[in-house]
Amino acid sequence: VRPAIQAVPDEQQLELTALVTRRRQFVDMRSMEKNRRSLVLAQNKSSTVRKSIDEHIEYLDRRVEELDRDIDGLIKRSAVWKANDDLLSGVPGVGEVTTRTLAALLPELGKLNRRQMAALVGVAPFARDSGTAKGRRSIFGGRAAVRAVLYMATVTAITHNPTIATYYQRLVTAGKRGKVALVASMRKLLCILNAMLRDQKSWTPTAAMGVSL
Repeated sequence: VRPAIQAVPDEQQLELTALVTRRRQFVDMRSMEKNRRSLVLAQNKSSTVRKSIDEHIEYLDRRVEELDRDIDGLIKRSAVWKANDDLLSGVPGVGEVTTRTLAALLPELGKLNRRQMAALVGVAPFARDSGTAKGRRSIFGGRAAVRAVLYMATVTAITHNPTIATYYQRLVTAGKRGKVALVASMRKLLCILNAMLRDQKSWTPTAAMGVSL
């Protein structure tokens, strides 16, 4: 095994990664607190507990907003990040959380081929065959945090992005299970974003339709 030599991340990249990771941690904590609040309300538990949860949610809201400003400032101070952010945000279904997570946690985007990128993120189907038996193809491994935001972006794109919506519907019509069609659409969207950064070209539905998996 001879892995490709990669450059050591610079201080800006490390800082962006740290900020995006910390933001995700706060968002996860906020989601857990909101779930606890719903449980407390359903069980009519102590108002003191509800107040404590509400105060913690408000604190987490403020911290997420502060981190959003920090991340935004860091992105704008880099000409490359700012240009890439502007390119990717032009894709229907792709928002700030997605573009900034990709900048922080997937700096290889635009630098690898589509198969390498799909495997890196964990949306490439791998065979589970043994002898003459053919197992069901499945995805595993990869960068879970990137895959999570890509999933949400794809769900939005299926509704608001005609290219992804058409691709997804074609797979479903052909008999693919919903989950399989969704993962394939995630891979399609990832390949489109990879091609856009590689070629430094803005979003166009025509060009996106021609991107191979």
